[in-house]
Amino acid sequence: MIETEHLLLRPYREEDLDDLFAMNSDIRILKFLGNKVGTREESWMRLLRNVGHWSLKDFGAFAIFEKETGRFVGNTGLAHHERGLGEQFDPFPEAGWVLAHWSHGKGYATEAALAAHRWFDARGKAERTVCMIAPENSPSLRVADKLGYQAFGRSEYNGEAVVLFARTRGG
Repeated sequence: MIETEHLLLRPYREEDLDDLFAMNSDIRILKFLGNKVGTREESWMRLLRNVGHWSLKDFGAFAIFEKETGRFVGNTGLAHHERGLGEQFDPFPEAGWVLAHWSHGKGYATEAALAAHRWFDARGKAERTVCMIAPENSPSLRVADKLGYQAFGRSEYNGEAVVLFARTRGG
């Protein structure tokens, strides 16, 4: 478990399914994630992927909770996704962050992602990490900048334009 000023981060558990499904079926947060409302089955498969990734790689996505209330905030972390985006992207751990709509604008994405990156960097898991962000997703672009990510290219993923970013350990 990672504790920050406002948040608690921990690997996903089975009891997180309802929260994950609620977030994945909220169209307000999906505009930069393909605009497709997820089904409960897809959320279950995502949960299994998150839990399994920890078993294979000893790192992965953290579920984020507000420390004061215990309310589910979203997720962040690093994982290998094998997206088919090329040699400059696919071999490296990919960072991500998705937060429930109610938590937007509170600085939680930056706080959680910074904590996850510090945890990851301290373990020496990789010298380089990557992420991809829709070019019009200004809030995520600001988070990536605060984490030390630098754009290195553009691509298309699932029919949507994305900017590709990389970061060396320590930002």
